Amino acid sequence: MTQRVALVTGAMGGIGTAICQEMAKAGHKVVAAYHPQYDNKDEWLKEQEAAGFKDFVCVAGDVTDQAACEAMIAEAVEKAGPIDILVNNAGITRDRFFAKLERAQWDAVINTNLNSVFNMTKPVINGMVERGWGRIINVSSVNGVKGQAGQTNYSAAKAGELGFTKALAQEVAAKGVTVNAICPGYIATKMVTAIRADVLQGIVESVPMRRLGKPEEIGALVVYLSSDLSGFMTGATLNINGGLYFQ
Repeated sequence: MTQRVALVTGAMGGIGTAICQEMAKAGHKVVAAYHPQYDNKDEWLKEQEAAGFKDFVCVAGDVTDQAACEAMIAEAVEKAGPIDILVNNAGITRDRFFAKLERAQWDAVINTNLNSVFNMTKPVINGMVERGWGRIINVSSVNGVKGQAGQTNYSAAKAGELGFTKALAQEVAAKGVTVNAICPGYIATKMVTAIRADVLQGIVESVPMRRLGKPEEIGALVVYLSSDLSGFMTGATLNINGGLYFQ
């Protein structure tokens, strides 16, 4: 297969790591983007090398800052080549019921989860169009589709990603560039599996498949959406949530 250059934001989290690994297995050159305040980069790289992944390129930048994103992408291009595949995976939560939600918590989530999609996509989309091939994959959430109490900020941001996906897909469909969104449900990352046992059991029981998703299942879906065989799919919302919610 043709080796492509894939940039993944939020690359060092549970889902991000799985995406990087699966993309590397598929033969792509992977650029792992992380926040400059993330202090475990070297440890993460050692873990990846021990797992057999020795060729990740790392770039640091704040996805909420447009200028920082432009600089980060320029560094990625210099180190790995033009970006063929962009996976907008960076995200945070600041959960609180709306009555007590503070403006700073709203802004932090909107900036990191939604505005980052603009900041990262803007510098790469024209190059994809000019080359006649590209893949934009936005990692949204089941809660962007159905909403979730205590997550007005998060649900709004993730729903916004879906609107962005559908609109941009129409603009670049004739140019060989696809834009799709993935909506994961509850995935067995370290953060989720660290939840108190009884609460976690309740979550599992709410999922019709009676299990959590595997991070590598998300990674495998990203691999498909990055492939030539996915070229007729664009503007799609792909639910991967164990039957928790049907759109």
